[in-house]
Amino acid sequence: MVSNSDSDAEPATDSDADSVAQPDADSDAEPSADSPIALELADVTRRYGDTAAVDGVSIRVRQGEFFTLVGPSGCGKTTTLRLIGGFEAPSSGTVRFGDRDVAGVPPEDRDVGVVFQNYALFPHMTVGENVAYGLRFADPPGDVSREERVTELLDLVDLPGMTDRDPDELSGGQRQRVAIARALAPGPEVLLLDEPMSALDAKLRERLRMQVRSIQRELDITTVYVTHDQEEALAVSDRVAVMNAGQVEQVDTPRRVYRRPTTRFVAEFVGDNNVFSGTVRDVTPEADAVDRSVEASAGDRIATLAVDDTSIRVALGDRSVDDGGGSDGRRSVRVGDRLTVCVRPEDLRFLEEPDSSREAAANVLRATVESAEFLGETTRVHLRRNDRSLVGRTRDPLSGVVSVRFDPTAVHVIGVDRDGTVDGRR
Repeated sequence: MVSNSDSDAEPATDSDADSVAQPDADSDAEPSADSPIALELADVTRRYGDTAAVDGVSIRVRQGEFFTLVGPSGCGKTTTLRLIGGFEAPSSGTVRFGDRDVAGVPPEDRDVGVVFQNYALFPHMTVGENVAYGLRFADPPGDVSREERVTELLDLVDLPGMTDRDPDELSGGQRQRVAIARALAPGPEVLLLDEPMSALDAKLRERLRMQVRSIQRELDITTVYVTHDQEEALAVSDRVAVMNAGQVEQVDTPRRVYRRPTTRFVAEFVGDNNVFSGTVRDVTPEADAVDRSVEASAGDRIATLAVDDTSIRVALGDRSVDDGGGSDGRRSVRVGDRLTVCVRPEDLRFLEEPDSSREAAANVLRATVESAEFLGETTRVHLRRNDRSLVGRTRDPLSGVVSVRFDPTAVHVIGVDRDGTVDGRR
């Protein structure tokens, strides 16, 4: 099940202590809906015996888009990539490149370039020969010789003059760039990258992922990228598909996946969201129902949730939820609904002094600091409140008992909780 893009305005946030890489402003806008569809998977399933490694996946990738499949190990993302490349055949469903059904078409005839996790360079060939190997089934694009194409690509990946080097003379990052040049040699329609940074150290990964993104933009090539690293997915992608247990949980821009998860799994997988479930005991349209430290416009709807032994106020705006009828019907949040909501760690604000008198106030929680991880410009703080774990971020050292608060506008509604599922998804 794919969750559609949520176009509601994002809540105001105070993210000065956020250590997760945020996508740049450009990435908040999806690729143009007018762009043609370069690649489509329609209800694709891949079974191995009784096990569905990929289960009913449907995605569309637009021409020139950098599209990332992200999820934990075993979620089906690499199998999905292999289905696109023709290295696996779907048990059911269709894979299309444009309007062409590629069922039964072998990888060498699909017009794809592939970079595998281990690069797979040939040690007995020079760098130039490895790049030229990508032309074994096709002539170079344009009116250039093979030698000219190799030189052109090595310049593109910032390896000029290395044609005659042996692979074992190169660093890991250089070998990775040779593999990318080889994949690009025939000018493929689609570039597939399967966790190409996983063997590199953190600093090199960060530098090279942006170089890959720069190359992709320069060539305007449709790219499908696989990673388990949420930060990497947010940093480089136009859109992200979050996968879990063989299914797609959400497809959206990086910023909306981060700020507006549509399932509990996405909320917990992408970053360190604090997730709460509670019953709506009041919904009011009055602006003055909001904490007075928060600016609210007339007509804002505020839901008050009973969560454990406290209350959480949620600024609903025009938020609607699945009506539970099994269709696309939507309705307003109402009293008695059991909602699942989340608050990002950077939206927890630590009060200067723990204040037991404010314990009964909505959106104020007292908790005990269990541990703290110093990350350089910020510290990730792990908190314990009764049986609940919370995560916050701060620049200041903390210990003992603390009080945290968060604005109603910082609370995101994931959906209605029904029998252990949220809007039909666990």
